[in-house]
Amino acid sequence: MLRIGIVAGEASGDMLGAGLMGALKMLEPELEITGIGGRLLREAGCTSLYPMERLSVMGVSEVFSRYFELFNTRRALIRYFLENPPDVFIGVDSPDFNLPLERALRKSGIRTIHYVSPSIWAWREYRLGTIAKSADLVLTLFPFEPPYYEKYRIPVLYVGHPLARRIGPQTDRVAACRRLNLTPDDRLVALMPGSRRDELSRLVGPFLRTAEWCRERDGHLRFATSLVDESSREHFLALAHETGLELPLSVFIGKSLEVMAAADVVLLASGTAALEALLLKRPMVVAYKVSGLTYAVARWLVNIPWVSLPNVLAGRRVVPEFLQRDCRPEILGPAVLRWLSDGQAVRDLELEFTRIHAQLQPPPAETVARAVLNVIHASSR
Repeated sequence: MLRIGIVAGEASGDMLGAGLMGALKMLEPELEITGIGGRLLREAGCTSLYPMERLSVMGVSEVFSRYFELFNTRRALIRYFLENPPDVFIGVDSPDFNLPLERALRKSGIRTIHYVSPSIWAWREYRLGTIAKSADLVLTLFPFEPPYYEKYRIPVLYVGHPLARRIGPQTDRVAACRRLNLTPDDRLVALMPGSRRDELSRLVGPFLRTAEWCRERDGHLRFATSLVDESSREHFLALAHETGLELPLSVFIGKSLEVMAAADVVLLASGTAALEALLLKRPMVVAYKVSGLTYAVARWLVNIPWVSLPNVLAGRRVVPEFLQRDCRPEILGPAVLRWLSDGQAVRDLELEFTRIHAQLQPPPAETVARAVLNVIHASSR
C-alpha cells in the first residue's frame, strides 16, 4: 500500500488534490492518504488531521494574526509525518504554509511534490531558491510557468488545469438554469465573493450593494451565489443580513460552476472562480480587497499589471478588475451592466476565452499520476 501525505489549504486545492488522488487510485488502488483536506479530499479517502478551513487565509496582516496557530499546526504536521513517513508528500498550493513543510520533510529524506506553482511570474521570483530546496518535483497549471523552473534546474512538469478538461468547450446556459430551478428568461448575475472567511467578510457587502445598484437600474435582474459549505453559507447570510438589503437572490452550496454557467455575467473575487468563469466563457467583473498592509506590500512587490488569471493568461486586459477602494457599487455596477448591454464585447471575449481554454487542456490523468509514482520510485533507487 502506498502512503500519501497531502495538505490542501483551500477549496481550489481540495479540488485539485482530490482529482490527483483519483488519478493515482486508477494505477494504485490501495492508497493510504493522510494530511489536511476539505470535503473532496475526504471523499477521496484522505484522513484530515486538522480542519482545512483553518489554513484558508491570505495576506500579510491576515497571516500575522494567525501566525502562532499556523506555525503550531505546521510543526505538528512535520512531527506526524516524520513519525509516520509517507512514500511521498504533496503540498497543494498554499505555498507559504506548504513549502516550509516540504523543505523540512525533504531534508529528512521524504520525497516531496509541490502541486500548483506559486505566482513567481508575478512577484517574489526569489522564492525559486526556496522551492529548489523544498520540492523534488513541481507540477504547474499554466504553460508559461515551466521556463522559470528550468532556469533554476528544478524538476517541473506542466500538467495543464484539470478544470479545462472538466468544463467542456461549450456551456449550455439554459440547461444550467433548469438544473438550478432558475428561470432561463431572467437576466442573472452571479455573485461569487470567494471561499475564504476573510474574503467573504470583505466582499459580501460590496457585492450585495452592487447588486442593489444594478437592480435599481434594471428591475428585471436576478442574482445567485454558491458557497463552498454550510459554514460559509451561514457566514454569507449573516453578512447579507447586516446590509439590510432584500434582493431576489438564490443561495446554493457547492454549485459554483452551475451558478456561473447559468449567469449572464459574473461578479467575482479574483482567484479560481475567475478561471472557472473563463472556461465557462462567461463575461465577468473581477474585484478584490485585502488589508491595507497586504495591499501596500503587494503593490511594492508585484511586477505585472493585472491580478486576475483571465488577464494574465491573455497577456492583456480583457476583463475589468477593481481592487480595494474601487470595490464599490458606483464602480462595479457600470462594469456589470456593460456586459449586459454590449453583445459584441461579449462575443469577442468568448473567442478569446475559447483560445485560452484550448491552451490549458491537461494531458491524460494517468500521465500526472505516473509522474507522482516516478518520484516515489526514485527514492528506492
